[in-house]
Amino acid sequence: MCTNFNLLSVLSQYSSCQSIRLLVFNMLLYVAAEPVHQTQNRSTGWTGQDTNGVSLRRSKRGWMWNQFFLLEEYTGSDQQYVGKLHSDSDRGDGSVKYVLTGEGAGTLFKIDEKSGDIHATKRLDREEKAYYILHAKAVNRFTNQALEGESEFIIKIHDINDNEPRFTKDLYMARVPEMSDIGTSVIQVTATDADDATYGNSAKVVYSILEGQPYFSVDPETGLIKTALPGMDREVKENYQVVIQAKDMAGQMGGLSGTTTVSISLSDVNDNPPRFTKTLYEFRVPESTELGSAVGVIRAMDADIGENAEMDYRIISTDGPGMFDITTNKSKQQGIVMLRKPLDFEKKRQYSLRVQVENVHINPRFFSMGPFKDEATIKIIVEDVDEPPVFERASYVMEVKEDAPRNTVIGSVSASDPDDKNSLVRYSIDRRTDMDRVFNVHAGNGSVFILRELDREEYAWHNISIIATEFNNPRQSSRVPVYVRVLDINDNAPTFATNYETFVCENAKANQRIQTVSATDPDEPLGGHRFFFSLAQEAAGKANFSVRDNKGNTLSDLKSIYHVPVVISDGEFPMQSSTNTLTIRVCTCDREGNMKLCNAEALTARAGLSTGAMVAILLCIIILLMIVVLFAALRRQRKKEPLIISKEDVRDNVVSYNDEGGGEEDTQAFDIGTLRNPEAIEESKQRRDIVPETFYPPIRRPVLPPAQDNNGDVRDFINQRLQDNDSDPTAPPYDSLATYAYEGNGSIAESLSSLESVTTEGDQDYNYLSEWGPRFKKLADMYGGDNSDRDS
Repeated sequence: MCTNFNLLSVLSQYSSCQSIRLLVFNMLLYVAAEPVHQTQNRSTGWTGQDTNGVSLRRSKRGWMWNQFFLLEEYTGSDQQYVGKLHSDSDRGDGSVKYVLTGEGAGTLFKIDEKSGDIHATKRLDREEKAYYILHAKAVNRFTNQALEGESEFIIKIHDINDNEPRFTKDLYMARVPEMSDIGTSVIQVTATDADDATYGNSAKVVYSILEGQPYFSVDPETGLIKTALPGMDREVKENYQVVIQAKDMAGQMGGLSGTTTVSISLSDVNDNPPRFTKTLYEFRVPESTELGSAVGVIRAMDADIGENAEMDYRIISTDGPGMFDITTNKSKQQGIVMLRKPLDFEKKRQYSLRVQVENVHINPRFFSMGPFKDEATIKIIVEDVDEPPVFERASYVMEVKEDAPRNTVIGSVSASDPDDKNSLVRYSIDRRTDMDRVFNVHAGNGSVFILRELDREEYAWHNISIIATEFNNPRQSSRVPVYVRVLDINDNAPTFATNYETFVCENAKANQRIQTVSATDPDEPLGGHRFFFSLAQEAAGKANFSVRDNKGNTLSDLKSIYHVPVVISDGEFPMQSSTNTLTIRVCTCDREGNMKLCNAEALTARAGLSTGAMVAILLCIIILLMIVVLFAALRRQRKKEPLIISKEDVRDNVVSYNDEGGGEEDTQAFDIGTLRNPEAIEESKQRRDIVPETFYPPIRRPVLPPAQDNNGDVRDFINQRLQDNDSDPTAPPYDSLATYAYEGNGSIAESLSSLESVTTEGDQDYNYLSEWGPRFKKLADMYGGDNSDRDS
């Protein structure tokens, strides 16, 4: 499908300037695309010559309309003209019908069926859709037959500058170190334009700075923001608001633009040294301040923040070494002066310290701004405090003899007021340490004296506390411990260590030692105890006893009377002595000296056992009883195995007869009486192999008449032995007849008792005993032979 156009004839068809302009625009585009879309030459065109005289000839060509251009955002009142389709088959008689199909056909684009003119019915936006693909064909209006094949063409929406640049963020945040050099990069901003970047400058964006000069600048092409001014100080100004503009059309007049705000903050660097606010600090401290307490606080100021403001304090010189120390409070960056030694107003009233503060983190780049340290002086004035009296000693030790009379001065204490006013001191005793009021102290001079006699044997040491109080200020007081030692004197006589009582045989030999006694004395002489033993004067003239001094604490004496008075004396001054009685009991003895007879009191004392012996005996008895009870319990729990498990098994009965003693009852394997009466109680069973506790009178049995046979001698012998055993309850087993009278239920042997067989009158066959073995064969012969003799 092609068409030939006369430009002037086409233009004459349109009265609207807008339509003419669009048509001309499209026609120019088509001419520009001529080399791409050429067809067969139709006729010759105009001719002429060039500058060299060469004749030129222009050919008349047919053009294929395969591309149209349409401006976006059309605002005219008429429909926007797109282009015209024309077929060579169109003679102008109205027989040709133009048909349009494809994207937007019939809605966005409409075609005149007769003329082939295409119009846009709506405003188009390139940003929504940049081009449309359509198909056109020419058909016979009457027959509807295609005159030419279907052709495809594109309608491109030509971009206009209808979109302003837009930044990716409405607000940008950035930080840059203070004191940065010129040209230091801060942040890069970016703006985009929705217009066609391939056509014209509608999408070409240029950046510029509207606010923030002269501190910052922006690259017009990249949008990179940089510092433009050196030495920007955070301590002077920290935050900056920068407005950046992005404008399309390469920044030319008439271009659209957009703006954004960049908030820029200066980050801190350590460019400021610490500085004390004063060169001299003065603190007043009471002398009673406790060790480790804070004396004062100093602080240096640093314009920096964070770690750049961290500082360290130290003492570089002082007139009181070791008295004070300074520590750094990291959270508040303060220097705290601490007391390390006690203060004394009376010794030193003022101290001077030289302190230094220095940054912890120093940036070498800013050394030229230093030094990053500072110094100051601290003056500490010690204030006087009304202090309690102070004793000359931390404690006192005093000694006094136990025989010292009342009001004897045993020592003194001394205390003074350390303050300048030197107040008088009054002394007293803390009665909580002297409840018995044994001591007292002079209120003025501190002399300590006793109020009553002392006894070393009762209390060897006394611990009291003496209080010193200021006379003008009773609230100021102090105390000191006083230890009083009571010295011993020889004021106690020695006595026997215990009450002595001994026994002696009446035939005791002379010079025989019968008792050694010892003495005790509550006194404690420096050289140790030395006792002397002797008889009292009233007993010294009697010759039947004497006392021998062993040169120590014990003595021995020989006895001839019941009570011996013994005098015990010590070797101290003044000498102390006492008379003690030794009790001696005389007993009758044999030649070997073994005591045979004493008075009742002596025997009782002699036979008496000590408490420890009685306890030992009781423990032994309890242990033995426990062992017996345990053994009996184990015997009860032991299971008894029956001798005969089965009634039909007679072999166990045979084994039991091997015993030549008391028979089956002697083994305690089973009880025949129980077999006869299963309901019998086992506890009531009596032993059959021992003599019963109750005397059983002999049972007399009638003598059986002699039988008329040849076995009379045997029968008489058995009857005699049976009667003897029945009459003697001590002969084990005394109830042999009862034992052998019953051999159990179901026994094929029935009874084997020869005693019972004598009373049986019927004939019996004993030949079956021969089958039991050689031992029973003899028995079968004996009883079997008797039957044969009887029959004969």
